[in-house]
Amino acid sequence: MSVKNLPFGSPRLGVWLPVQGSWGSLGHPDDPFDSSYERNRRVLRQAEEGGLDTALVAQHLASPYGLEFDQLDAWSAAAGLAEATERIEIIAAIKPLYVHPAILAKLALGIDAISHGRFAINVVSGWFLPELTRTGLPQLEHDERYAYSAEWIEVVRPLMEGELVDHDGRYLHVHDLQLRPGPVTGTRPHIYIGGESGPGRDLGARHADTFLMNGRPLEDAIELMADVRRRAGARADQLRFGMPAFVVARDTDEEAWEEHEYLVGLTERDDFSELASGTDPKAAMFKINPGMRVVGSNGGTASGLVGSYDTVAARIAEFHAAGIDTFLLQFQPLERELERFIAEVLPRTRARAAVAS
Repeated sequence: MSVKNLPFGSPRLGVWLPVQGSWGSLGHPDDPFDSSYERNRRVLRQAEEGGLDTALVAQHLASPYGLEFDQLDAWSAAAGLAEATERIEIIAAIKPLYVHPAILAKLALGIDAISHGRFAINVVSGWFLPELTRTGLPQLEHDERYAYSAEWIEVVRPLMEGELVDHDGRYLHVHDLQLRPGPVTGTRPHIYIGGESGPGRDLGARHADTFLMNGRPLEDAIELMADVRRRAGARADQLRFGMPAFVVARDTDEEAWEEHEYLVGLTERDDFSELASGTDPKAAMFKINPGMRVVGSNGGTASGLVGSYDTVAARIAEFHAAGIDTFLLQFQPLERELERFIAEVLPRTRARAAVAS
């Protein structure tokens, strides 16, 4: 099933797979670091069997936590995960500087066929500079990376659609190329794009099917969506929005916030110096939510999905009513808290959506 044919009348809930091992503290006593394919496959199967809609496979060549940490490859894993599942959408992230657009489009169409149309790509222009310097890949400046990504997408998109491509641009030159077979359902893989800076927002406004923002309070999310829609102009009505969020759900609000403080305390003991020193100073994603004590990556608990099961379900409903279609969720300990979410929050979320419709 192509993502474009999925019902968006209710929020699409997904899991951010543990390709980096952990999404909270690296030293959680009940969440041993494990970024293996076997664990990611197990978590994805758990999410699919529990009724979730989608999953994100992030991409790094080496772990931003440090070279001593394992990092799962996104694209070989995505092919295996497509074969291991039947219904859930699989989103694989890609940094355009790493792979020529023709090669990437061919890979995407291959996984699209394996998954029977359940595959999507997440274009990330890159913020962790050591991946470029250590490999000798082109070291484009922040804004130029987004310019490159825009041209890269202009090649990838028609190739994934099965069109004949002849492109002679600033960065890329592709002549008389057509990929067969084309998309298995007739609809190319969905394109998710994230970006917080002005160039990032412009890229998403021009080329995304779904724009992925970092987690933030509701009023800030509404403001960002309005800005991206303004930048999108005539295609604003075609644009969807998604957001990552770290969930801490318990029987009561008090219990959830107590757990949140425990997780914050654990993360404050972790050594994230490699990540901090390697981050492009122009990357805007680490400048949002200043001063907030959060758990998780890409905004984490800043979106406020912390509280009782009813509170978290209500919060998801508020974001969805404001325009967020897709939620990519993080948990710790991952398997245990994902199971809790499936058992307690998911039914409440679906019930609210049914009443709202």
